[in-house]
Amino acid sequence: MTNVTIFRDKNQNVLGFECIGHAGFAGFGQDVVCAGISILVQNTINSIQAYTEEGFSCEADEKNGDIHFHFSDVPEHDAALLINSMILGLQGIQSSYGKKFLRLQFKEV
Repeated sequence: MTNVTIFRDKNQNVLGFECIGHAGFAGFGQDVVCAGISILVQNTINSIQAYTEEGFSCEADEKNGDIHFHFSDVPEHDAALLINSMILGLQGIQSSYGKKFLRLQFKEV
């Protein structure tokens, strides 16, 4: 199962996220759930870097696929829109394939 935790402040601003584990929907090279999650997460990080001026830190473990992403400050409109788009996509995957493969949770920090 892939666990995605979205970190928010008390005003519901997304401050970062972590993505841990593999979905386990299918075997290596066939896991469409894991591929979908990976594409959403990687494209969001790449888009924030390419299209915004937001500061952030990102640590990725290529061996196990874990990603830890945190903004330096509360994100401005464009970065917040990109993150919320990622969340919408993840919610769609969870709705389609179930919590057995993707657990999406929100945590106030």
